[in-house]
Amino acid sequence: MIYIHVPFCKSFCTYCDFYSEIAQEQLYGPFTEQVCAEIRRRRKELKGEPNTLYFGGGTPSVLPLGDLSRILLTLEECGAGGPYEEFTLEANPEDIAEKGLPYLESLRQLGVNRLSMGIQSFDDELLRWMNRRHDAARAIQAFRLVREAGFHNVSIDLIFGLSNLSDTVWEKTIDQALALDPEHISCYQLTVEGDSVLAMRLENGEYEEAPDDVCRAQYDLLCRKLGKAGYNHYEISNFAKPGYEAIHNSGYWQRRPYIGLGPAAHSFSGKGRSWNESTLDGYGHSEESLSVEDEKVETLMLALRTSRGVDEEFLQANCIPGSVAQLLQEGALIKVGRRYRIPEDHFFVSDEIIRQLI
Repeated sequence: MIYIHVPFCKSFCTYCDFYSEIAQEQLYGPFTEQVCAEIRRRRKELKGEPNTLYFGGGTPSVLPLGDLSRILLTLEECGAGGPYEEFTLEANPEDIAEKGLPYLESLRQLGVNRLSMGIQSFDDELLRWMNRRHDAARAIQAFRLVREAGFHNVSIDLIFGLSNLSDTVWEKTIDQALALDPEHISCYQLTVEGDSVLAMRLENGEYEEAPDDVCRAQYDLLCRKLGKAGYNHYEISNFAKPGYEAIHNSGYWQRRPYIGLGPAAHSFSGKGRSWNESTLDGYGHSEESLSVEDEKVETLMLALRTSRGVDEEFLQANCIPGSVAQLLQEGALIKVGRRYRIPEDHFFVSDEIIRQLI
């Protein structure tokens, strides 16, 4: 599994604090050269890497095709080239609408077989509040272009849990998403991140967080409607048509090793984590080892985020005595074969359930 972070955005979203720089043409070449140099430097780690490649950001769809191609060629030279079982590129709807079919066809020729579109909402007022570059019409246009270009594995992102998101608008948003019929939907509850514009608005009294009961009602509506439409709720925030669960992201939840390239990218060896500095200027690399206890806690936390759950023997050996029986009695855990999982109607409070176990 290979992840490449493209740290460029044409504008910054209200809620986001991921590392990114304002997109400028003069930055693309030096960024690409640094990523290619890192690939060569880490070729021993990369050689024989399995089945997925993921370009995230930032906004990977602002990166010129020539730079994307250079990165792919360097991966191939170092023994980590495609074809990949899953090659995902995150894309802004406005970029797709602006660049059109020739851009999308070029992505397919480069091997991209899955697109993840950050739509977030189909309400223009909310999109402006989020400082998104597209409006609802452009998002729909972009999705149709993606289909016309022949992409048959498309994920869209949505956000709920905003205090200025009405139930009516949220239901219309879900209905519009279902009308597009994507293979995958990722839906995240809005959180106030430390260095975001939204955090400053909250501190200044310009924004008030949505109450838990409102967020819960929006999440429950999402689960009901997507379940009825045939989507498998395979992870707390992720829904897929059968057979279209994200291979790359599922690897994170199963703690498979992965390699992160580019500024701010993280890697996982199976026993420890490492990360690159959040800078374009010759980013450095730091590492940390995980204790046995860290590994156990992480395994439980990640597995219980998914519908697959965790192995019975592992859970019983690593949880607080009596906690499993109590949660089973409360209906907050269920047993399926030799595995325990959190039922969908308790996914919203999964953090609290996991805390009771560990």
